[in-house]
Amino acid sequence: MDYNNILKILAPCGLNCEKCMGFYNGLIKKHSIELKNLLGSFDQYAKRFSEFIPVFKNYPQFKELLDFLTQGDCPGCRSGACRYPDCGVIKCYQEKGVDFCFQCDEFPCDKTNFDPDLKQRWLSMNKRMQEIGVEGYYEETKNLPRYK
Repeated sequence: MDYNNILKILAPCGLNCEKCMGFYNGLIKKHSIELKNLLGSFDQYAKRFSEFIPVFKNYPQFKELLDFLTQGDCPGCRSGACRYPDCGVIKCYQEKGVDFCFQCDEFPCDKTNFDPDLKQRWLSMNKRMQEIGVEGYYEETKNLPRYK
């Protein structure tokens, strides 16, 4: 895939927007809609099954979560709609005029406002892009889960 198309998929931090639970055209939304359609009116069956398979007592909560996952409406981080609370990357990458954090002369920095786990992932993603290039990084990670 070429660089310009990768920019439509990878956020400036390096995360894959297509695999985000909130992305309007993402895989989680797509598969959640498919699962919801496959289940149809499963509620009555879940209630019946719950009498001899206890886990089905949780079906209403599962259905609520599944409904949520079908509602992804985020156009992606590059649109300025990052869902991470107080994300520092969005403003910074625009101000610096770079596509990814590793391209900034201040990388690595403390401007992300990420929790320790996400900050470590951000650092490793960007270092890897720096090593093998954006296209190589995309090819290396395109089939991996976003949530590790």
